[in-house]
Amino acid sequence: MSIILGIDPGSRITGYGVLRVTGPRIEYLGSGCIRTDCGELPERLKQVYDGVSEIITQFAPTEFAIERVFMARNADSALKLGQARGSAIVAAVNAGLPVSEYSATQIKQAVVGTGGAEKAQVQHMVMHLLKLPGTPQADAADALGVALCHLHTRQSLIRMAGRTTGAVGGRYR
Repeated sequence: MSIILGIDPGSRITGYGVLRVTGPRIEYLGSGCIRTDCGELPERLKQVYDGVSEIITQFAPTEFAIERVFMARNADSALKLGQARGSAIVAAVNAGLPVSEYSATQIKQAVVGTGGAEKAQVQHMVMHLLKLPGTPQADAADALGVALCHLHTRQSLIRMAGRTTGAVGGRYR
């Protein structure tokens, strides 16, 4: 059994999604958003760190996956996003969690089947794949997509390794 915490980082809204994986069974445990105040960036980074730390305490994940920063048109926004991402990663590392990173294209490919999927498509597929009763908020759906991408990537690596490598504690070494 493993519990995967997926994070969609942001300096204003950080989405999170938590899945429990037992054999072939995927169970939705929770999702939501860490919303920061409109204060200065250092205070918002602390809120991201504290929020992720609280989620780690609440759900006791065994694995942590996060979306990589991509460089868009606005360098300042990308830098702030990177700092929020760093705050979340430090919370995971302080809790002793292994950290895996995935690009937005990898996440969309794993969840929707195309790397150019729209946010609404990700939301719909996350709801469908996890059999949720309603559509999750966009940032929470993205975070659940990160967790699903991590799960699919891990399963693919296990299949590719075949019988030549044994799993130790749920991870290949």
